[in-house]
Amino acid sequence: MKKLTTVSDQPAAPTMPETALPMDSLSANRRTLGPVSDLERHLPRDWWGTLFNALYLKTDGDVVENDQNTRNDVDMLVSAAGLTPQDRILDLCCGQGRHCAELASRGYQHVTGIDRSRYLIRLARRRTKRSDLPVSFQEGDARKFRAPESSFDCVALMGNSFGYFDNAEDDLRVLERVKRALRSDGTLVMDLTDGGWVGQNFERRSWEWIDQNQLVCRERSLSGDKTRLISREVVIDAEKGVIADQFYAERLYTKDTIQDLLERAGFLGIRYHDGPDSASTRNHDLGMMARRMFITATAPRKVATARKGAVPSRQVTVLLGDPRLPDLVKLGGQFNIEDLNTLTKLKIALEELDGFQFSYLDNHATLLQTLRQDPPEFVLNLCDEGLNNDPFMELHVPTYLEMLGIPYSGAGPTCLGLCFDKSLVRAIAMALDIPVPLETYVDSADMAATVPSIYPALLKPAQGDSSVGITQHAIVHTPSEAVAYLDHLREILPGRAVLIQEYLTGTECSVTVIGNPGLGYNILPILEVDYSNLPTNLPPILAYESKWQPDSPYWTEISYRETSTTEETQRALVDYSTSLFERLGCRDYARFDFRADSHGEPKLLEVNPNPGWCWDGKMNLMASFAGHRYSDMLRLILEAAQSRVLAGTAISNIVELPRHSV
Repeated sequence: MKKLTTVSDQPAAPTMPETALPMDSLSANRRTLGPVSDLERHLPRDWWGTLFNALYLKTDGDVVENDQNTRNDVDMLVSAAGLTPQDRILDLCCGQGRHCAELASRGYQHVTGIDRSRYLIRLARRRTKRSDLPVSFQEGDARKFRAPESSFDCVALMGNSFGYFDNAEDDLRVLERVKRALRSDGTLVMDLTDGGWVGQNFERRSWEWIDQNQLVCRERSLSGDKTRLISREVVIDAEKGVIADQFYAERLYTKDTIQDLLERAGFLGIRYHDGPDSASTRNHDLGMMARRMFITATAPRKVATARKGAVPSRQVTVLLGDPRLPDLVKLGGQFNIEDLNTLTKLKIALEELDGFQFSYLDNHATLLQTLRQDPPEFVLNLCDEGLNNDPFMELHVPTYLEMLGIPYSGAGPTCLGLCFDKSLVRAIAMALDIPVPLETYVDSADMAATVPSIYPALLKPAQGDSSVGITQHAIVHTPSEAVAYLDHLREILPGRAVLIQEYLTGTECSVTVIGNPGLGYNILPILEVDYSNLPTNLPPILAYESKWQPDSPYWTEISYRETSTTEETQRALVDYSTSLFERLGCRDYARFDFRADSHGEPKLLEVNPNPGWCWDGKMNLMASFAGHRYSDMLRLILEAAQSRVLAGTAISNIVELPRHSV
């Protein structure tokens, strides 16, 4: 990848050409900084996070959409790495999948592409699907991409896709992740700019016409420490004015410095090949692609040492809420007949799982002592009520398990604590460019009459789950209703902050993710809430009554079905969910709830690590859409957790052997 530009990561409309610019990127008179004396000072820290999209394919299309360049690159890759059609190949930072598609068209059957850009991954999937090419694509950060240990024969970093990060240690993290993904003696291929040559010969200013109406002007300078080339692009439309004014950078590796980094990462047999020539269909500035190095290196051999506990645990202890204690979340403040029936169904379903033996702990008065005196082999943590049935103490259970070194299923304490506060989750979602509702945070100590500016609005507690504090009266239409419900929440949940949100009225969906980063995800069919039978005098929301009051219309008249939303919307929901799963540190299983606004844009409602596991809950309904029984869903969770624990054990036990010792 050569010259690079950044705009918002937004796909083109379906009716536009694949590389057409999104309409909002063509807005006239976008602000430009004008002359700047120091390019590095204006460089965004994570410029690469939103860089690669439709505009990038326009400005750099003369090189990165050039079929002859792609064929030459793949010729070099196949020759230097000695690839065979049976090899498992990962194209890391694959962009729009051009090298993957070329490999697949030549008969390579096991090709995977990973890239950070959601837009480019979607484009790659569309292109290979249209050509019926067997390539698997996934979105991921090169420093922590998902791939099982020793799962590839070759990992390729093509098209100068290395050295983007501020810190060189992040480049080392990429190489260490690649080494983990490669089998023993697997091959790493790197195609990157010749930093020594480019640092001496880069063009400080250049410009070129992209097409008949658009041109790009570029400035370049070395960073203060001379290790990176800082670039600026101003893209201009003849009629609409400035489209983009963006900054980016790339580390300039020489043969010596890249060899040092590869050796630090543990690679062996480092070889340099004559780099492939790049051509421009416009005969213009090649930038970072003007002179490239082509490098191959060999991953060290590995051996996994035997270790006690490195097999699935068949003796499983199930942790549950305590039916002896009050539970303020439940109807009547205690376990009732429906809850006891749920526990019975759980135990019956778990007994259907061949090869496992289950015991149960639900007495919280002696729970900690029992775990300490007789540590279980493995814990299925279904204690979502929290220690002593206190939801604020849900994170205390995994905390204690970790202190005792007991492996367990589900989220860790940090994730549970973070997701308990909906306002914090919303902030993280915004940082990931995931749409969220408009919202105002009202501190519990703020007794001023904070009321919404737009009606209707939704009021709910900032901390909590199980729809506590969200009733039919949580939807307010006037300032007096808002003040009254704020007072009500402060009375029933003293000391708890309140969120005032826009009231979303569109399609409401839930996504369940089972699995873990690096080990694969099982995405259950997406669930949609059906409010069509709810009386019109009740606001269509999943209120507290829908979960805890069997005599309420919210309980009896709301139903659920597999979603009928568009494929594009479903892809977006899954992308949002997996991004949040990783960023929030979810493990094994989690549920993500969304609702669309009046324009049809889905927005995040909340994230549920360790979501409800009961037989009549959302997660089991989604499992049933996939043809799973209740016991099948429980097995999926248990196997995901144990696979994660075993993978961690195996990774910690991998020993790299010197050549002479094998």
